[in-house]
Amino acid sequence: MNFMGSLFFVLGLTKADQAAIDRFSPFLKFYYQQTQSAETANWLMFFTIFGLCILVYKLGFAKKLPLLKSAIIYIFMFVGCTMLTFLAIFLPIAEGLVIAALILIIYKIRLNKEKKAGNI
Repeated sequence: MNFMGSLFFVLGLTKADQAAIDRFSPFLKFYYQQTQSAETANWLMFFTIFGLCILVYKLGFAKKLPLLKSAIIYIFMFVGCTMLTFLAIFLPIAEGLVIAALILIIYKIRLNKEKKAGNI
């Protein structure tokens, strides 16, 4: 028995469990490997997705709104992130949000530079 086989025996994982873990999205796989708990890994994934959604919303789409309207937007974002978390188990949702946030950050930096230079 090789080392990995004995490790799976100690952790109580079957080959089917390991095959499912191998199909996880990279963020979820990282969280699961760090915590060894599916529930904790899913909560971490939810908070990651929710934080990234807030960041992308603020960088790209947010406007000055009254407090109640902002609260409604964040409540619907919270509900939407629960659905995104289910999809993020096997799809790279969090990774796509990271890319979107990076693109919007680069855009905002360049926009500020152009405004300071007086070109806009």
